Amino acid sequence: MKSEIVKKGTDRVAHRALLKSLGVLDEDFEKPFIGIANAYSTIVPGHMHLDKITNAVKEGICSAGGVPFEFGIIGICDGIAMGHRGMLFSLPSREIVADSIEAMVEAHGFDGLVVVASCDKIVPGMLMAMLRLNIPAIAVTGGPMLSERVKGEKVSIKDAFEAAGLYKAGKLSEAELKLYEDFCAPYCGSCQGLYTANTMQILTETLGLSLPYCSTSPCASSRKLRIAKMSGKRVVELIKSNIRPLDFVNEKSFENAVTMDMMIGGSTNTVLHLPAIAREAGVKLRIEKFDEISRKTPHIVLLDPASKDTVADL
Repeated sequence: MKSEIVKKGTDRVAHRALLKSLGVLDEDFEKPFIGIANAYSTIVPGHMHLDKITNAVKEGICSAGGVPFEFGIIGICDGIAMGHRGMLFSLPSREIVADSIEAMVEAHGFDGLVVVASCDKIVPGMLMAMLRLNIPAIAVTGGPMLSERVKGEKVSIKDAFEAAGLYKAGKLSEAELKLYEDFCAPYCGSCQGLYTANTMQILTETLGLSLPYCSTSPCASSRKLRIAKMSGKRVVELIKSNIRPLDFVNEKSFENAVTMDMMIGGSTNTVLHLPAIAREAGVKLRIEKFDEISRKTPHIVLLDPASKDTVADL
């Protein structure tokens, strides 16, 4: 196991002492060490429930015979960062996420990796790290936010942005504007529509880097917690079988992801993220490939912002 570099031999007494200070038992040194990159925070709605998801991942790892070690990763909410200089930091944060995970995994000799995230630049950054490191790994995405209704109609965060314009145009009262403010983002999870966050979660599953149904299971569902627990168990199996991301993620995988993107009408930000992720796998994904695939792939799903249906309905 890779983790033997920090836990085996007489010259690793100090290393084991430090690990024991964390509560690691003698018998744990015979088990795989698994890092969990958790982007939980209380500033990003799509990430405020990731502590619960990560706890389920840890339960799965322990039940399968692994030892989990959780560490934190930054995450920016593009919605809150929008419209001011904060947006200048959003895309660069993707590289910070990828580099931070690489640093933590290499420094501590983890045998496997679980990444837990939901939102726009964090999921791509985590996928970049998974492919760059190429150790047994799995992603657990946080899932879409559920919706409430305003004046009888299902609403999403898109409606809050539009409500501001309608109010300025004199088409909404201040009281009506407040309703949109109060009910357009009522839960945890990625903003409801097929924006960048939910698109990238779906493409994570398409690439085979998360378990089936992970991307569309709503943030608050019991199924999400079960998938998280199964993902913890699965990463231990991947370590035992020595199955790594680059064993199955290749050029065809990315063409398949672009095809899925075109079928669902996903965020145009995939043109930013998929080539960067592909590069970590040694694949050159050109923008012309998006055009080529789009010309022969039917668009079969209408989701918010193109309709009132959300990703939780998919």
